[in-house]
Amino acid sequence: MGKRDKLMERLLKRPADFEYDEARSLLIKLGYREDHRGRTSGSRVAFINNDTGHIIRLHRPHPGKLLKKYQIEQLIEELKMIEELKKQGVL
Repeated sequence: MGKRDKLMERLLKRPADFEYDEARSLLIKLGYREDHRGRTSGSRVAFINNDTGHIIRLHRPHPGKLLKKYQIEQLIEELKMIEELKKQGVL
């Protein structure tokens, strides 16, 4: 099992200690790139998949590193949705 699969498995368990860096690493391994729009973007970050055009938006946690529960749920739902669209041949 590769690192991507291990991160995905960990995310799906909805751990209370899932860090932003882990989410970032997983999304990059899934073909997304991190995009900070200008100096005023603050903690808002978009992850864009160039192949599908899909965008996942997250707020980088601060001052800590841990994602909040709602962010983990959001990330799981976004990834499930994009996987379903791929299965349907939409993407």
